[in-house]
Amino acid sequence: MAERLKIGVLGAGHLGKIHMKCIRELPDVYELVGFYDPSVANAKSAAEQFELMPFHSMDSLIDAVDVVDIVTPTTQHFLCAVAAIKKLRHVFIEKPVTTTIDEARRLIKLAKEAGIKAQVGHVERFNPAFLSAEPHLAQPRFIETHRLAQFNPRGTDVSVVLDLMIHDIDIVLAVTKANVRRISASGVAVLSDTPDIANARIELDNGCVANLTASRISLKSMRKSRFFQRDAYISVDFLQKESEIVRMREVIGEPDPFSVTINLGAGKGVKEILFEKPQIPESNAIRDELASLADCIHHDKFPKVSLEDGTRALDVALMVLDKMSQHILLQTDEE
Repeated sequence: MAERLKIGVLGAGHLGKIHMKCIRELPDVYELVGFYDPSVANAKSAAEQFELMPFHSMDSLIDAVDVVDIVTPTTQHFLCAVAAIKKLRHVFIEKPVTTTIDEARRLIKLAKEAGIKAQVGHVERFNPAFLSAEPHLAQPRFIETHRLAQFNPRGTDVSVVLDLMIHDIDIVLAVTKANVRRISASGVAVLSDTPDIANARIELDNGCVANLTASRISLKSMRKSRFFQRDAYISVDFLQKESEIVRMREVIGEPDPFSVTINLGAGKGVKEILFEKPQIPESNAIRDELASLADCIHHDKFPKVSLEDGTRALDVALMVLDKMSQHILLQTDEE
């Protein structure tokens, strides 16, 4: 059995506490050494919940661990990661990886020079519903996503694009493995100072088109993606942790009278429609992504969600925001 890694958490807010709970559920993998949060209220709450004394500074925590789990506000990601990497600590960084592309690229360079493992917290890559559907995804031509959430003031320090849509941007880039050719986008600020609802159309250089909608002012929550490809339709419900695969195959000879078929007409033949609803195992995606980092460290593997992946998702998200700004300015000029 591999030696347990000492891990410390930077940031003891809502998500930081979830991370600490998940780390505690991996006793064979990690030893939770402690945490640091400059907020007295956050530190007191976490200390009571996990019966841990908070570290008095970020540097003192970094000195005491092998792995630094960065769950701070996004504006602090870069500074925390640089401090950890310079001391040759492996890092886990929540999404979005940084606030700017320049910062993200600098982290890539530093991590390579230091020879450490760095993973970005695009947690939906570890969602069991997505994992069950992933083997069936082969060159989708159209992708439609809806990520809707009820209003929560906790996430309004950033646009809905960086808060919610970036999850689906990462999934689209991971599935298509293609570069962006064109983006159009629009958004509206309803309850906060940045857009609360947004839509983006992303055209990729392999011909795939993705239509992404994100809202944090919905009456009900939804996290669904639909993938359309040649002879197949794949649906993934990230929230309910369900997936469905609908495939078509050509019927040779007489079709089975009990099968579901579709006649394509004009001598184009008949196709059988096959429905599959995979069994989804119970799992915790945050716990799994943290365990995955440990596996990368012990076995010198490349992280499933690398700094490069996080940077690409951030780059596209910022392009979406730029297109949204242009759209808003155009509307203002017309008025």
